[in-house]
Amino acid sequence: MKGLILAAGEGSRLRPFTFSRPKHLIPILGKPMIQYSLEDLVSSGVKDIGVVVGYFGDMIREFLGDGSGFEAKVTYIHQEKRLGIAHAIHRGIEEGFLDREFIVYLGDNILSDRVRKYVEHWLENGSDAHILLAKVPDPRLFGVAVLRDGIVVKLVEKPKEPVSDLAVVGVYMFRDPELVARAFKSLKPSWRGEYEVTELIQWFIDNGFKVTYSTVDGWWKDVGTYEGLLDAVYLLLDRAEPRVEGEVEGEVRGRVIVEKDAVVKGVVHGPAYIGRGAIVERNATVEHYVSIEHNSKITSGSVSRSIILDNSTLDLNKARLVDSVIGSRSQVKCSREAYGDIKLIVSDYSTIIL
Repeated sequence: MKGLILAAGEGSRLRPFTFSRPKHLIPILGKPMIQYSLEDLVSSGVKDIGVVVGYFGDMIREFLGDGSGFEAKVTYIHQEKRLGIAHAIHRGIEEGFLDREFIVYLGDNILSDRVRKYVEHWLENGSDAHILLAKVPDPRLFGVAVLRDGIVVKLVEKPKEPVSDLAVVGVYMFRDPELVARAFKSLKPSWRGEYEVTELIQWFIDNGFKVTYSTVDGWWKDVGTYEGLLDAVYLLLDRAEPRVEGEVEGEVRGRVIVEKDAVVKGVVHGPAYIGRGAIVERNATVEHYVSIEHNSKITSGSVSRSIILDNSTLDLNKARLVDSVIGSRSQVKCSREAYGDIKLIVSDYSTIIL
């Protein structure tokens, strides 16, 4: 079996961070987003993996290389025009990479459970296509599946009126690339100007092919927005195992990861992540659900429910940063006696003085 990770998109909902990098390289708990999907495939026994790149594709190539560092073989497929998920899959077929049964994994999706058991279930049931489903509170944001007597009868992309609360997770499995190519040739761009994967799979249903599904047991996160990025931090920290490899001169309470070369002189309340080379100074407090990425520094104040990207510095004085995303190589400084909570979305290479 082969794998296909889709990582060509511009990540417009995560601007301004994606002005300087693809969203798939935004780190969460020390790992670029795309690494979660790659490692999931590898742990499921899928090691021959194509990566569809486009926007800032050279940066993804530089990070993943030939895949050997991740115990995989990586082949790159260029998608010059980002015309949707179905188009990206077809590019893998056009380039001759997808020549047997395969699994597609969106590079900005993270699942709490490994996909291995779902792959095994699919291989056992012998269907032509297999999808993963998860219940969501607002189906209008997703492609959803309509079931009847346990059978997938219809897929609808971002319905204006809810027809189901079962969202289609960003993992799709197909047995025959030639069938997928036939299905793609029947498609027309949607109102969004994209070739929708829901329409691709609907072709299988309408033409009498067998489409099966699994309902995911754990959580699933589409990390396409600021809220999604913070949610991913919360969810990943909830299952994180505490580990201290850096230096702790202050206090670490609860489930905390302190990476190698990190220094904690202040107080860290878990669950929290302190990345490689990061520093929490004596006058600083890291509260629950915070990810401090590598080489960032908190010199004063408090941080809660936030992600601080790499090589940034926070000097908050008496203030408390909450529900925030601070970009790489940025500085936030409270130059006066500011109190209370502050919420910021700060792009890379920024300086904020309060």
